[in-house]
Amino acid sequence: MRYAQGGGFTAQEQQCRRRVRLEAAERSERGDGNRVIAADLRVTVRSVERWCHTWRQGGSDALESKGPQSLPRLGERQFDQLERELEKGPLAHGWEDQRWTLARIKTLFGRRFHVSCTVQGVWKLMRRNGWSCQQPVRRAIERDDGAVEMWKKQVWPQVKA
Repeated sequence: MRYAQGGGFTAQEQQCRRRVRLEAAERSERGDGNRVIAADLRVTVRSVERWCHTWRQGGSDALESKGPQSLPRLGERQFDQLERELEKGPLAHGWEDQRWTLARIKTLFGRRFHVSCTVQGVWKLMRRNGWSCQQPVRRAIERDDGAVEMWKKQVWPQVKA
């Protein structure tokens, strides 16, 4: 499912994050402890340490956002095409049920655009473009709880051994 607002930080959110990084570095220079800074700013101690080190090495300009860690595999037009393919559903692409998994999206990705990508790369691409993981709200009507319990008690111990 796609978030209405899309993925990633807005320019305003990026500036807010930059202010947090700067505040952490300035407070560290004043002598505040990293744990106190991290607790006040609601970040990890490791992040405070990293930001302070970066600030000492390169000043406030070094704390600027560098953008995404990697370039997207697909351009905006290509991602729009991928979304249209996803809207058609898995049945239209040869799978027998209506579940889009990351592995299936990866396969579709390769078939449609002839681009290789890892499952983790597909997840990053989808998240970057505002998609999220979805879980069914209810259990399937066909589910047989008695059979599941029997399997857990009789079959699973044998498999586990």
